[in-house]
Amino acid sequence: MFGDPRVAGLVRLIAGALRPPPGAGRIALALGMGALCHALFAAAVLAMIAAMFFGMSESLGRVPWPWAALANAALLLQFPLMHSALLTGPGGRALARLVPGPHGGTLATTTYALIASVQLLALYALWTPSGVIWWQAEGAAFWALCTAYAAAWLLLIKASFDAGAEVQSGALGWMSLMARAKPKFPDMPTRGLFAVIRQPIYLAFALTLWTVPVWTPDQLAVALTLTAYCVAAPILKERRFAARYGARFARYRAEVPYMLPRPTRGPDNAQ
Repeated sequence: MFGDPRVAGLVRLIAGALRPPPGAGRIALALGMGALCHALFAAAVLAMIAAMFFGMSESLGRVPWPWAALANAALLLQFPLMHSALLTGPGGRALARLVPGPHGGTLATTTYALIASVQLLALYALWTPSGVIWWQAEGAAFWALCTAYAAAWLLLIKASFDAGAEVQSGALGWMSLMARAKPKFPDMPTRGLFAVIRQPIYLAFALTLWTVPVWTPDQLAVALTLTAYCVAAPILKERRFAARYGARFARYRAEVPYMLPRPTRGPDNAQ
């Protein structure tokens, strides 16, 4: 188990954080950022699961109509736009400056996960429901969709683990700061679900959008917009991978499909 790089890297990171070198201020900053990041991450995930389970018909937003349409559109667009912008070169440099002092660069991945959590929490908790419900599953259909919805979330968790749980959760930054070490990113993911398709995180997230038991115009707007983002955004990600890994990524891209699985074997090192 510990020979698996997905596990070994996470174990090393945790072990380093549990034995931090002296530095009360650095440790306090790391623990504070970690606690805030993971609390917001958990709140965002719970808000997403609950809001979409009810088809975006239950939320805290109370903007009067027709202004609610503009508010909802702003909430919906802010996530894909900022999420992608922060992954660019200028966005990464801005992330490193958001935490004052010498540790902003080390904490960049934690800051990124924290911002993404705030964005998702705002989208799903502050949405103003239209009050229109088109369809609500009942009986066997309800339980079938609940099962599919849960499976989509489990698939997303698995894909996030395969990609590097420390990066996806925001732990890499604050734990590296605890250990007073430079963040060490996981290698290019090719194991697990990444042996089947190149973008399992985006596919799994898209599946959570379409397996809900309640359908409303609100859910359709969210599903269409974020599915389009899930299909398009990885193109920019793969450009970064091509620049970083060169021929290795080119071989992987030639062997493994983008988002729809095909009955072929992935890279030899996939497990």
